[in-house]
Amino acid sequence: MRRDYWMYGLAVVAVIGIWVLFIGLPRWYPPEGTSTAAALPPAAAPIVDNLVPATLFYISEDGMRLVGVERRLERQPDPAAQARIILEAQLAEPPATLLSPIPSGTALRAFYLSGQDAFVDLSAEVALGHSGGSLEELFTVYAIVNAVTTNVPAVNAVQILVNGQEVDTLVGHVDLQHPLARNLQWVAEPDTPASPGPVDQSDPL
Repeated sequence: MRRDYWMYGLAVVAVIGIWVLFIGLPRWYPPEGTSTAAALPPAAAPIVDNLVPATLFYISEDGMRLVGVERRLERQPDPAAQARIILEAQLAEPPATLLSPIPSGTALRAFYLSGQDAFVDLSAEVALGHSGGSLEELFTVYAIVNAVTTNVPAVNAVQILVNGQEVDTLVGHVDLQHPLARNLQWVAEPDTPASPGPVDQSDPL
């Protein structure tokens, strides 16, 4: 009799073991191909700042100095392409209360680099539309020269061309027969009033 109970108990244990192995155990594991980790939201796309600060130059309210104004312009990896962006912005309308040193209608015809010298080819309006004063001509020339040399480290000097041709001057005062280096002599110091002060025109003339 005890042998029958023992055999019966062994059969029950065997049945339970089979149930655990083939029925209960798979329920303890997730279905194949699924993850036990909580679903994560997609990573946010990185924000790429495609703008670069650049200093452009305009005539102060009193008309006696240039002032540097920081703008954020499109970033270009190529120095020539970056210079074109800067020049186009320099030739555009100035901020309120300031005057453009570039005669209205002046357009950028071409720009190219030769070593560390840049050549800026402007349309005829830069000369034909000019007021003709010596100080105004200095402002025109050095707004362009400084805009390029200040913001494009690869450029050391700039020569201005008109309609694809070398010119002696724009309107008779500033020698343009060779590339000109950056010159901040006529640029007002930040946060200081623009005052006439002495103007030494001997070097660029």
